[in-house]
Amino acid sequence: MSHEIALVDDDRNILTSVSIALQAEGFVTRVYTDPTAALKAFAEKEPDLGVFDIKMPHMDGMELLRRLREFSTVPVIFLTSKDDELDEALGLAMGADDYIAKPFSQRLLIARIRAILRRQELAKGLASDSADEPEPVLLDRGRLVMDPARHKVLWGGRDVTLTVTEFLILEALAQRPGVVKTRNQLLDIAYHDDVFVDDRTIDSHIKRMRRKFRAVDPEFDAIETLYGVGYKFQDE
Repeated sequence: MSHEIALVDDDRNILTSVSIALQAEGFVTRVYTDPTAALKAFAEKEPDLGVFDIKMPHMDGMELLRRLREFSTVPVIFLTSKDDELDEALGLAMGADDYIAKPFSQRLLIARIRAILRRQELAKGLASDSADEPEPVLLDRGRLVMDPARHKVLWGGRDVTLTVTEFLILEALAQRPGVVKTRNQLLDIAYHDDVFVDDRTIDSHIKRMRRKFRAVDPEFDAIETLYGVGYKFQDE
């Protein structure tokens, strides 16, 4: 079954060109110039992934994502202004899965969409060819428990909701406590398709994960930064 991609942008030219490109790759598209109408439609039927422009009148992409996250965890890619680090950081902090700066390559956007959908399917356990395969074992690291089969994370027995990308990064760090992973190594794990992603993206994901864990434990400090090197998970 084809994946359904929702495009929300007040620029009709972008909507048309991106929609045509996605349909040529086998995707089904839903296009919206009005974020309010898009939000209402998502509440009735979720797409498999959303691509939102940030700069839109009346309701910008940030507000659209905030309202969407009240009832849905559907993955979202933001289209941002070129070199707008504030947009990128805010978008990731609010729960977007990725961002692409305008002007952008449609081929790059399609590659990012495919990567996120594949990671989402893997996290949900849908990528297995056989229903009889054993489920991945729990990853138990002190106060941290990760359930790859159910994409579930507990810290001290309390739920922490992570995106697919965040889950993959944390899993890579927690698998070998105390071992440093460079930004490039984490990029290869989180974005293992042949797609260029700035290593600042990893920093944004780490900051967002820390914020989520500190919401349930203000003393959380298990993800350590080694400046100029990378990150490590410190087992308790």
